[in-house]
Amino acid sequence: MVDLTRHSRHILLPQVGAQGQDKLSKAKVVCIGAGGLGSPVLQYLAAAGIGQITIIDNDVVDLSNLQRQVIHRTQDVGLAKVESAKRFINNLDPTIDVRIHNQRLVENNAISLIEGHDVLIDGTDNLPTRYLIDDTCKKIGIPWVYGSVYRFEGQASVFNFNHGPIYRDLFPVPPPLELIPSCSDAGVLGVLPGMIGSIQASEAIKIILGIGQPLVGRLLLIDAMDMKMKTLSFSGPNGDKVEKSNPAREESMFHSITAEDAKTKMDNGWKPYFIDVRTLIEYNKYRILCVDDICMHEDILSAIGRIPKDRDVLVHCKSGQRSQIAILYLIKAGYLGDRLYNLDGGIIAWSGVDPEGIIYG
Repeated sequence: MVDLTRHSRHILLPQVGAQGQDKLSKAKVVCIGAGGLGSPVLQYLAAAGIGQITIIDNDVVDLSNLQRQVIHRTQDVGLAKVESAKRFINNLDPTIDVRIHNQRLVENNAISLIEGHDVLIDGTDNLPTRYLIDDTCKKIGIPWVYGSVYRFEGQASVFNFNHGPIYRDLFPVPPPLELIPSCSDAGVLGVLPGMIGSIQASEAIKIILGIGQPLVGRLLLIDAMDMKMKTLSFSGPNGDKVEKSNPAREESMFHSITAEDAKTKMDNGWKPYFIDVRTLIEYNKYRILCVDDICMHEDILSAIGRIPKDRDVLVHCKSGQRSQIAILYLIKAGYLGDRLYNLDGGIIAWSGVDPEGIIYG
């Protein structure tokens, strides 16, 4: 039964109304992690009136968590995070069915813990679990909302919604784990998980209600230091994407350049460090003659030592999507966006401009 007083501000919205609030009250959402991202996610899902919330986390509250994990309190230090989060939620709304699993999500329990839910929200901080989430949600057939934070930068997207792209379409292969620092190693601005987690909760609510345009085929990037936002478009194996970002409304973190313009500039003396971030199999089939280096997308961080910082860097893949993500890794590693160029259309576009510059086999 919908609490008309508690949720009156939702019900006043034409896009929600009583029927929409009833949908929320019947929805089942699972959140993996009750930490930095999970804290705002769980708080706003509870406030929105989600009927059943499942929390999966095997960690305990530590004093160092409280800088950003605002669902927990000082008196919760040493308590299991799922217990602390459940108490907060039911203090906010005793009618919410909160189900907790004080365990880690692993391959042999993923399906049993995730199936039966309408939406999954990723509040994890490690890549193996994120790939497991992606594979499991694809197998079960439910959408999931991605979030990630690093120092002053955050990302969000929606995967596996209405047959849309999945996480592996954006990041096919994980980079070496030793090259990805954790929050405890790299630090994170305390309010940043609140920003990204609130976006994740908003996306989940939109999915449940069937309103708006979820972040499907789009990766939202937030730079809290300079308060810049950018949306990168990507697609699945069939090339489907929801919408393209509007560069006129967004400030770019790096340059995009067409194959025609790049070829013209290079013919006139421009000498960028030209990188191919496709797989080795793709590279061995065909490649651009003037490329300086082959640096696999998944190995981009391990190539930092040989990629110059004092000259322009031109990055390409097959169609210009993976190369954008590779550039983001370079920016995170300290490269200036003004020196980084993404080849729009990738090697496909280059072959139309300079067919004789393609080597086969």
